[in-house]
Amino acid sequence: MHLTVHASFLPHNDPEAALAFYRDLLGLEVRDDVGYGGMRWITVGPPGGAGSAIVLLPPGADPGVTEDERRTIDAMMAKGTYGGILLATPDLTTTFEKLVAGDAEIVQEPTDQPYGVRDCAVRDPAGNLVRIQERR
Repeated sequence: MHLTVHASFLPHNDPEAALAFYRDLLGLEVRDDVGYGGMRWITVGPPGGAGSAIVLLPPGADPGVTEDERRTIDAMMAKGTYGGILLATPDLTTTFEKLVAGDAEIVQEPTDQPYGVRDCAVRDPAGNLVRIQERR
């Protein structure tokens, strides 16, 4: 069996803010932008259409989620403890400078970690933790 990662899911609560962050600031391309019932699912990925993607979805889109669970999800998103993703770049310094210039919420400046990677961390507009590692 040969498996690849096709897509990962992150919640968003403001589609325009999500687009401004993932498309405009990080430079990912929009592959799909689908609306249904007043909600939007936005799929973004590296330019060129190849590789895995991120599906930005409304946190309450699952019909099996109760109102109490939706409130918990909203609270966890606000704290940045609900969703996260790890991205990679060949040039962390330039990427970080762009994030700072774009007023991204910085969690951690570029750091050489004791486990062998150099990375930084920011939050997207929904509160999701976005870690970015430098590929070596």
